[in-house]
Formats: sequence, structure tokens, C-alpha cells
Amino acid sequence: MTSSVYIHIPFCEKICHYCDFTKFFYEEKMADEYLIALEKEISTYIAEPKQKMHTIFVGGGTPTALNIRQLDKLLYMIDYYFDVNEVIEYTFEANPGDLNEQKINLLSSYGVNRISMGAQVFDDELLEKLGRLHRTKDVYQNINDLKKYNITNISIDLMYGLPNQTIDSFNHSLQEALAFDLPHYSSYSLQIEPKTVFYQRYNKGKLHKPPEEIEATMYELLIEEMEKKGKKQYEISNFAETGFESKHNLTYWDNNYYYGFGAGAHGYLPGKRIINLRPFPAYVKEANNTGRPVLHTELIGLKEQIEEELFLGLRKRTGVVFNAFKEKYHIALTDIYSDELKQLKNKKWIIQDKDGIRLTKSGQLFGNEVFQSFLLENDLPLINQ
Repeated sequence: MTSSVYIHIPFCEKICHYCDFTKFFYEEKMADEYLIALEKEISTYIAEPKQKMHTIFVGGGTPTALNIRQLDKLLYMIDYYFDVNEVIEYTFEANPGDLNEQKINLLSSYGVNRISMGAQVFDDELLEKLGRLHRTKDVYQNINDLKKYNITNISIDLMYGLPNQTIDSFNHSLQEALAFDLPHYSSYSLQIEPKTVFYQRYNKGKLHKPPEEIEATMYELLIEEMEKKGKKQYEISNFAETGFESKHNLTYWDNNYYYGFGAGAHGYLPGKRIINLRPFPAYVKEANNTGRPVLHTELIGLKEQIEEELFLGLRKRTGVVFNAFKEKYHIALTDIYSDELKQLKNKKWIIQDKDGIRLTKSGQLFGNEVFQSFLLENDLPLINQ
């Protein structure tokens, strides 16, 4: 059963120097055209209004870059196609620079009950170097305004491993973020992605990331400080108070099905992954013509599904549970990966007990190598479509 939906709003007031997501400079006319195409796509997949969903996540880009009229149209559209009263978690991503009291009031009135805010760092000089529009004071203002409208389930993103960032400067941002005592935090290291400003600078030798050992120390500090404040690490990059783990993101890590709507969005439906067209004109044209602006559909056989179950499941601190795996795939995990599990245990990258397997702290640092161990050489039968 598909019980989660992701909706992508690709507009930003400014393109951050590190961002590789599908995004476009906000223009009112473009955003109006996009919302028409988006509704055509949603209506193609969701035939009846008020579909029941477990979670809704509206990401970007920056959804709050839309003007108040467009934001109202988007929220009304979501409310029409999905039964938001039955949704457990309804999240909007927000940029502190774009979120104001009028927009918060509107989000609250439509039942949005969680905000994920891209704070990144509490250092105005570094924010400018990242190409961010907001400043530290905006985060304080927005959190106060959100609480005024009874939106208290707030998450903020932090980044580390930034150019010229020291352990002390990261710790400063970390402590300032933790002082809010929010129920959820996410933190990611900077990745130099192709087709970004940072990628061009990096290739020209004009941008220098901290050494890997410094980045590893920042990550260890992150885990330690979050734990001290009662924010338990439940996934490689995510920390929460008990009960406030992101239920939508757990849909991904539990390898469950979800719709993905919008330019460049990914969806996962029984037996297939769907990747949408990214360019604005191509997405809008195909969505309006057919309602299915698909770039690529990848068939997911049993082999791929099992591999992804391991890649995604091991991101969680609870790891992959033997009983749940066997119930889902009718085969024991240890029957498929006996040799691989022995090798990973010898390297001290995983812990295996009677319940399942999970990454050690060093395993988290070498996550990509661990995940590659679970690539299967032999094909398995396709899942029933």
C-alpha cells in the first residue's frame, strides 16, 4: 500500500552554491504554470479526492518561496486530493528567509503540523559564502512565529565539513541550534556535486574542504552533543526526541512505497521506481499533455528490493531486523549474506545479534563500503507487478 506522498516545489529566491536539487529561480508566472502542471500530474495518479495518506512531505527548492496566493493554491490542492485530517505527519520545508507570519498562519490553517527548516550554520559570514539569503536572526524569528501558531514539531538542518570551517566553529553552530531544544535535528556533511558553483570552484582549486579526519571529528562531536541533549540518533544524519522521528523519512528507510510528484521527483510504487523529468519546460509540457511527466521507470526485482532494503535499513540505528526481513521476503537474511556478514563483523563495521544487524560507529563512517557488500551478483525473480 502506498501511504506517503512527496511533492516537489523547485523554486528558490537564490540558488545556494552547493545545491544539486531540482531548482529554478522563482518567477511568479513560472510558478503559476508549474502549479497547473503539478495538479494535472497528481490528478492522473490520484483518481478520487481525499485519499488517505500516512505522511505528506512538501520539499524543494523552497516551497515557502511561493507567494501567499500560490501557497494557498498549493495547500488547497493537497487538501483536495489527500485527507489531511487523517495524516499523521504533514511537513513543509522552509527557508528562514522566505517564511513569514502570514505564510505560517496559512500553513497552520491547512493542517501542516511539521516544519523542516534549512538553518545550515549559525554564522552570518559563512551563510553568505554558502549563497544563503537568510541570516541567523531569521531562524530565531521564524521559530518564535511558528510556536505562536502552535507549530512546535520543528526540525532544523545543519551542515558541517564546510569550506574553512573549524571544529570550534561547527561546535558553535551546533550549540546554538541545540539551545532551541527542538524535537528533531538533521545534519549533513558538504558534498561537492557537479553543476554547482562549489564544484566549479573546487575544480579550480579555489575551494578547500576540511580534511577527512576533521570532518570525522565533527561527526563524532555531533553524535556526542546530540546524545547529551536527549536527541537520539535514529539514522546516520538524523536525531530526535523519542516519538519525533521523521515518519515520512522512515518511509524511505523502511523501503516502503510512496508517490513522488513534481519536477525531478522520485516515486516508489510496487515493482518500479519512477523518476520525473527535471527541466521546467519538459516537466510542464509533459504533465499538461499526459499527466505522467516521467523521465525513467526502473523495474525493481526481488534482487534490487533486497539490496535496497539493506542500503536503506542500515542507515537506521535499529538496522535491519531479521524477523521483519523474513516476513517481507520469505527468506532469511543470513541465508543470502552469510559470507558478507562475517567479513563485515571482522572489520567491526556491523554488529549482529539475535534480532538483526546494525552499523557500528566506524561502520557509519565507512557506510558506502558496507552497502557495496550487499550488492548481489545473481539475479532473483521479478516481484509480481
